[in-house]
Amino acid sequence: MKASHERVLCFPRLFLDELGGFQGFRPDDGTLLEQILSSGQARFIERGKAEEDPSFKQLIPYVVMTWKDKLLFYVRGKKTEEGRLRSLGSVGIGGHVSVTDHSLFERSIREIFAAGLRREVTEEVEVQTEFTERVAGLINDDSNPVGRVHLGVLILWKLAEPRVIKRERSITLLEFLTLEELRKRRETLETWSQIVIDAPFFA
Repeated sequence: MKASHERVLCFPRLFLDELGGFQGFRPDDGTLLEQILSSGQARFIERGKAEEDPSFKQLIPYVVMTWKDKLLFYVRGKKTEEGRLRSLGSVGIGGHVSVTDHSLFERSIREIFAAGLRREVTEEVEVQTEFTERVAGLINDDSNPVGRVHLGVLILWKLAEPRVIKRERSITLLEFLTLEELRKRRETLETWSQIVIDAPFFA
């Protein structure tokens, strides 16, 4: 499906403001996410339109994988679909939740979001170890065109072993790095990753 005709999960920016607008990182144990998903305002919009309309926020699962004191890091190569993020370092794996994540069986928006999260991770990497999962917060960055039309849901996967291999050709330099190593290359990271490594629980 071409990106311009793909329908992606969004919700009105005004609803985020009602919940308490913010810039950067906002801790959340899943409560705010559930309010967004169960509000009745989340809907699927043609991606081409959503990318140009800041009155909506596209809801993006952003999975950060950790092993001991290290975070999974990679660089978005030339084949990255979102041209504005090419060649930037990242500690998050994820992407749009699409209407195609709806199965033949009726699903709630929450189930569709979870299915989209798993699909995005599976498309990009193969995790060959057990892990625990938790929602850690929301990421909002209105300082640039990409951030103005997206809201990140920060989800932490704590891995038992550092066994992750890439599947997506656009991923390069996949490795686990400490916070100190990541902060030394902070200016080469995409803005959401900068926000993540500055978040309180990684301090």
